[in-house]
Amino acid sequence: MTDTSVPTLELNNRTRIPQLGFGVFRVDPDHTAEVAGNALEVGYRHIDTAAGYRNEAGVGEAVRASGIPRSDLWITTKLANGDQDRPEDAFQASLDALGLDYVDLYLIHWPLHSKGVYPQVWKTLTAIAESGRAKSIGVSNFQIEHLERVIAETGVTPAVNQVELHVEFQQRELRTFHAEHGIVTEAWYPLGGGSISEAPELQRIADSHGKSVAQVVLRWHMQVGNIAIPKSNHRERMVENLDIFDFELTWDDMQAIAALDKGEAGRRGTHPLKMG
Repeated sequence: MTDTSVPTLELNNRTRIPQLGFGVFRVDPDHTAEVAGNALEVGYRHIDTAAGYRNEAGVGEAVRASGIPRSDLWITTKLANGDQDRPEDAFQASLDALGLDYVDLYLIHWPLHSKGVYPQVWKTLTAIAESGRAKSIGVSNFQIEHLERVIAETGVTPAVNQVELHVEFQQRELRTFHAEHGIVTEAWYPLGGGSISEAPELQRIADSHGKSVAQVVLRWHMQVGNIAIPKSNHRERMVENLDIFDFELTWDDMQAIAALDKGEAGRRGTHPLKMG
């Protein structure tokens, strides 16, 4: 199986990122090489890790074992919160752990709003990008105020903002800001958990297309223009999550899913202003 059907999105530096990726958050470091290797085997070419996950080495091992040309892969990693005072050293440590000469995307994992150092960290990331060791740079969990500040203080707009985003927390205001500034929206926790999987309206839509609820939700991400990073330890679920490019949600389907948005009440993870 290959991932030739996975579309790509153009970033603001004209590189193209696969719209559907595979995440390894909370994947046991001892099993990451196997899990990420399975993902590559079934067709994923975009793997998302982070220094904070402590499994970059396993991702690198899977990449080397896969035999897939490096140029055909997209590897993302992220700066850990505890390393914001040493971003250059932390970035090199991530490269060393991955065993790679470069990453395709490097993100500031959280803005750590109360510390207020993220604009200085962003300046270091711009230098890393200029060196070619990160092909693209971006941020994660940034609010509009954080984005406005880094753009104003550095003149460099992040290529990507990776945030919690699912059908009950659709982040419309943030997505509008992204669209206006050429920032691509990337969704972590894209499937949104148990209550979403049991939503009757989503089950109705899934039944109408002969698909699962998870496939409908991931297809929704594709059609609204998000990058989605689902994760699973199970090979059969990896295959299922990748099998979303042979159907299209209708206008009525999309309207029904839009109505599931709960706004801030739908947030499941930590609010960025409460982190650090």
